[in-house]
Parts: sequence; C-alpha cells; structure tokens
Amino acid sequence: MRKLLLSVLCSLLAGGAQAQAQALPASTAWPHGARVAVSLGYDDTLASQLDVALPALQRHGLQASFYLQLSSPLLQSRLAEWRRVAQLGHELGNHSLFHQCAGSLPGHAWVEPARDLDSTMAAQMADQVLLGNAMLYAIDGESERTYTVPCGDHQARDGDYLARIAPAFVGIKQGGGSGVTARAALQRHAVAVYAPVGLSGSELIALVRAAAAQGDMVNLTFHGVGGDYLSTSAAAHEELLAYLASHREVYWTDTFRNIMRYVRAQELADGHH
Repeated sequence: MRKLLLSVLCSLLAGGAQAQAQALPASTAWPHGARVAVSLGYDDTLASQLDVALPALQRHGLQASFYLQLSSPLLQSRLAEWRRVAQLGHELGNHSLFHQCAGSLPGHAWVEPARDLDSTMAAQMADQVLLGNAMLYAIDGESERTYTVPCGDHQARDGDYLARIAPAFVGIKQGGGSGVTARAALQRHAVAVYAPVGLSGSELIALVRAAAAQGDMVNLTFHGVGGDYLSTSAAAHEELLAYLASHREVYWTDTFRNIMRYVRAQELADGHH
C-alpha cells in the first residue's frame, strides 16, 4: 500500500508540473490566492490528539477538524478539553456514536458484533449519526457539521445510509485513494480522504505537494499522533505542520467545515445546488 501511494504521488507531481505554472480559473481558486486547500483531520477521540496534535497545531497557527466518536470514554473524561478545542477555532466533527464498520470486510475482524454495520439498519445508523449532531451542539454550540464515515464503510444491512444523513452536513468524507481531489470533481458529500500511518515527514509533505501541483484539495485524517494506534510520529506530524505554516501562500489549511462552506458558496454563486 505504501509503495502504491508513493507511486501515485510521483505520478501526480510529474503530471502537475505544467499545471502548477498556470493560473487557475476563477472557479477553482482558493482564498488568498492559495493553490490548494488542505484539511487536517483527527479521528476517534484519542488522547494523543489532545496531548500532542493540538499543541502542535497551536504552535503553527493552523486550524483542523477533530472527529469525535461520541461513545468514547475519553469524550466524557476530558470533555472540558474537547470543548476548548472548539473554543480555539478548530472543528468538532461527527464520527458517529459507535463507529460502526463492516465486519465482513478484510481486516475488520476487530469489529464487535454489537457495532457491526453489516447488521445495522440504514435508518438506525442515520438516527445515531443525527443524534451525534445534537450531542456535539451541546458541547460547542455549533449548528453546522461535517461527517467522516467510519472506515469509509457506508453500506448498512439494508443499503447505503449516507443519503439519509447528507442534508444534515455541509460536507462528508468517505475515504479512498491518496486523499487528493480535483477541485472540478469535488463533491461535498463524497470527498476523498487518506489516513496516513507511519509516514515520514517528507512523505506527508509529498502528499500536499502533489495536490499543489494540480491546484486542488487534499484531505489527511490522522488517528494517533506520537501514540495510540494507527500512529504518525510526533516528529513527522510536526514537520508537515511546519511546512504548511511556512508556505501559506500555497496552502490554505483550514477546518474541513470552513473549506466545504467555501465550496458551497462558490456552488451557489455559479448557480449550482
């Protein structure tokens, strides 16, 4: 998987070299003349996100999105800290109540029977996700949300549940590929996202450089940072943030919600719904 990803990056960088030298059409421009929108996300309500990722983001003055699994014991035990995350300008996103994934898929033997998307009805899943929005409102007072699909799995027992929840969200991340999305092909309720695990700082920077070569968007969603699971080292994470912060003229790094709000405003201006 890692070799495949790096191969994709090389191809994107090579193919986008000419595009990088050209001005973007107005309809694809990002704020402040930036060439690419960067969304940094953090899934699963993990301690290392509060202890390591958040201080790093604050040091570099970057905004990010934290996707909370609302049944996590760490939400209750550190609620004041999660509320402060929002007060600092970051996004608290919806990552469902119970993080249902499809237990039948390869590598999903860890899925508990009681939290198996394969045995969850679409209406039941939708009810839980929408309840998650109400719980998040009680934490931060925000009424507009984005959603990250747990494991990228959205086929419930009786069908896809995303259509039932899409109207409640300004944007939805579904997973897939390198997380780089062409601006012209961006669909707010089906945005690609890549979850890095164990990549070096230079490899993470290559991901955002690939997006810059095309003038598009890149979605990176981390889990553990310097700890927990599916981890990225604190050093690699720090190197990426330092790069983004020192190249603000190229990279517009913001919450996924703010980026999707911007895309929605452009859609409305262009007469799309």
